[in-house]
Amino acid sequence: MIVSHPNEQTVRDALRQVIDPELDCNIVDLGLIYSIHIQGTKVSVAMTLTTPACPMQERIAMGVQSALLNLDSVEEVDVDLVWDPPWSPARMTEEGRSRMGIYES
Repeated sequence: MIVSHPNEQTVRDALRQVIDPELDCNIVDLGLIYSIHIQGTKVSVAMTLTTPACPMQERIAMGVQSALLNLDSVEEVDVDLVWDPPWSPARMTEEGRSRMGIYES
């Protein structure tokens, strides 16, 4: 059996399943994903949260691991929570801003 390696789009699509429960929006559209590095069947994600004091840190990080390990081509996941640069609503996708009711003037 040939196992294909994940690609960035597949990883991003899987991460859209991870919802920030306080904001009811997925972590990709919130702009929380800073980088994705794929090496074979290992995926490393550098991400942040909306605030360092977020009480959902562990739950969201576990959600990332679970979503990615559910991909057939992923065997190992490394989640690195980073705080620099700090998150701001400017990092959100258009879909995320729309979902949150943030409209540019």
